[in-house]
Amino acid sequence: MRYPIYLHQADDGSFSGFVPDVIGCYFAGDTIDDAISDATNALDTYFEYMSENGHTPVEAKTVADHLNDEDCNGGIWAYVDIDLTKYEGRTTKLNITLPQFLLVRIDDYVNSHREYHSRSGFFAELARRELAKHA
Repeated sequence: MRYPIYLHQADDGSFSGFVPDVIGCYFAGDTIDDAISDATNALDTYFEYMSENGHTPVEAKTVADHLNDEDCNGGIWAYVDIDLTKYEGRTTKLNITLPQFLLVRIDDYVNSHREYHSRSGFFAELARRELAKHA
């Protein structure tokens, strides 16, 4: 998910900012690249904490959703990409039954599309996509 971040530059050339969609999520750095990297770390820490306490990450809005925010004037915008799948909680093993021919086709597909990493990754990604359609 892409989270918009708001940055401003201090007189000394350093940068700091916040994530408007995540209350209390601040970051800083000596350079703009350092600040963006720190924003990624801040979001990761926040989402880990929320996940450990049984909460899901907040949905990201767009920059346009924040343009009228009085705290977001005179600075610049950037985006931070966060993989939210690692905050979905512990994995649970389950036992399912599928036709053998279908399972062979799935395994062949996963082997040729390594972005899924495994059969479980394939099923999880398909489930996420389908559930997102109905969210």
